[in-house]
Amino acid sequence: MRSAAVRFRVLLARGSVLSMQEFTKQLGSAHPDALAMEAAGLAWLAEAEPRGGTRIARVLRRSRSSLTLEYIRSSPSTNDRAELFGRSLARLHSLGAPWHACPPEGYTGNMVVGTSETPLSPAPVEGGWGMSFAQVLIEPILERLFSRGDMDDAALRLFSSVCSRLRDGVFDAPQPEGVPDVARIHGDLWAGNVLWSDVETGAVLIDPHAQGGHAETDLAMLDLFGLAHLDRVIGAYDEVAPLAGQWQERVELQQLQPLLVHAWLFGGGYLHRALEAARRFA
Repeated sequence: MRSAAVRFRVLLARGSVLSMQEFTKQLGSAHPDALAMEAAGLAWLAEAEPRGGTRIARVLRRSRSSLTLEYIRSSPSTNDRAELFGRSLARLHSLGAPWHACPPEGYTGNMVVGTSETPLSPAPVEGGWGMSFAQVLIEPILERLFSRGDMDDAALRLFSSVCSRLRDGVFDAPQPEGVPDVARIHGDLWAGNVLWSDVETGAVLIDPHAQGGHAETDLAMLDLFGLAHLDRVIGAYDEVAPLAGQWQERVELQQLQPLLVHAWLFGGGYLHRALEAARRFA
């Protein structure tokens, strides 16, 4: 989501000493802090690896204008790799985070970066998950969409009704078993950011918008644009960290924010899909 919006120029290079393939992103027109946030997010998520968390792409070099990562050699998606990924994702989430919508540890730059301008919160928001989800992650995007003329008063009222219920904690739900009150999440876990690979966790993750949040947010994002063998991923995840009851009924709610971001970036049918989801929860 954020990574797709930034639209970095991507180059492939071959190192002169180890003949290691590298993957370099150029900052281009993105916010000057975008690469710093991504690098901090990758390092923060990788802290879970010693506990069995999903393998995270390594940062090799970073400058103000570029970020060079290891090149991940891809492998076919299989049921076995999907199960390895599901178990490792549960362990990643279980490492926890200080507060909902917090930035990755070590990042002190602008909280709104990238073309999507998806915000994070530099300090805790009083209230539970729903309060942060509404106040930090949804309402600023609604304001931009309305100001640009993408939605009318009726649509804004509908989304505002959902946000009001979120703020009241109507949809707050327990984290999966063994995951702290605030999970450490990738934050942009669509299928394109899951690279199937011959590693012990079955996949390597790239391009995070790493933050504190609800574990169900990452799982809903995997579902939004379709991930191969998702049923195996969820099943294996549930073995390690059993999901809260009725989690399936909250998937569309969790997808509301990325749909609104895509409406801001790409227009098309994303706002219509967001409206359909909002009607279920207003």
